[in-house]
Amino acid sequence: MKGRGVAVDVAAFTIDGGALRVLLEERPAQGGWQLPGSAVAAAESPGDAARRILEARFGPRAPYHEQLYTFGEPGRGPISVAYFAVVPRGRAPQGLSWKPVQVPLAFDHGEILAEAVERLHTKTEYSTLPLRFLEEPFTLSEVQAVYEVLLERPLDKRNFRRKMLALEALRQVQGRRRSGAHRPARLFRLSPDRPYLLKERGILFPF
Repeated sequence: MKGRGVAVDVAAFTIDGGALRVLLEERPAQGGWQLPGSAVAAAESPGDAARRILEARFGPRAPYHEQLYTFGEPGRGPISVAYFAVVPRGRAPQGLSWKPVQVPLAFDHGEILAEAVERLHTKTEYSTLPLRFLEEPFTLSEVQAVYEVLLERPLDKRNFRRKMLALEALRQVQGRRRSGAHRPARLFRLSPDRPYLLKERGILFPF
């Protein structure tokens, strides 16, 4: 019996214009918008294929990504190992577009996208994953804006900053950034010593 084959589909997210967006390609002959994907070659793993897909769109420094779920219902065609990625705001790669996460998708890519959005929201509540949406260095106001988009609610500024700094996930760097009429804000990077905290400190979002 011939095997079904294995493919990789990637849900890559960014935040732009105060909203979460997903990277899509338009294939009218195949039903409309869909997630970027590829068959897994014989000489590579699904993880290798996901990195290849991302490097082809974003260059040799592939954005942060992790495995999401395997989709392999009968009748689907190739089994899909899905990944999600977090991309700092920027121009979409050639031939692709950043679209609202509510856009209808072809095949079962809507199911994959829904699973990825749910995973992203869940990790926002107990990790520093949202910091991956920001180009370094960044300000605390920019950090808060990302969390507010992902948590879909406003956060108290003073409480947010106090608890974010308590996580020890940020390292202050030299320089300041001015935004509008406000006084220049301190700049931070993700700490290389504690880059991805879970529930270690008993501090959970939302604050």
